[in-house]
Amino acid sequence: MQKKYNLAKMETKFAEIIWAHEPIPSGELVKLCAAELRWKKSTTYTMLKRLQDKGVFENRGGVVAALVKKNEFYAGQSKQYVEDTFGGSLPRFLTAFTSVKRLTVQEIDELQRLIDEHIDEQKEA
Repeated sequence: MQKKYNLAKMETKFAEIIWAHEPIPSGELVKLCAAELRWKKSTTYTMLKRLQDKGVFENRGGVVAALVKKNEFYAGQSKQYVEDTFGGSLPRFLTAFTSVKRLTVQEIDELQRLIDEHIDEQKEA
């Protein structure tokens, strides 16, 4: 079972900085956060501690790295949204989504490719 990671808006911005530069020395992270978020050193370390406690990052030997990769985090967030909002039904989500945004031919082709891949996986299982 996948763990839920609920991050606030600023926690997510901070996480994005780490994911973009990891592994990153904590001193360099402080400099990036000062430049990009206008944070003080103490704010950066407080936020880092918070996300370490949530199991998203680790600071080992002064080097910060992800325990949860960016794509894993967003996949979990997406899955949770579909669960919470559409009762876990991907077709219901797509119906709602496409009622306000027309899919491009490229998007339709990509979706079809994903469906075909999953059909092949189901046949092999």
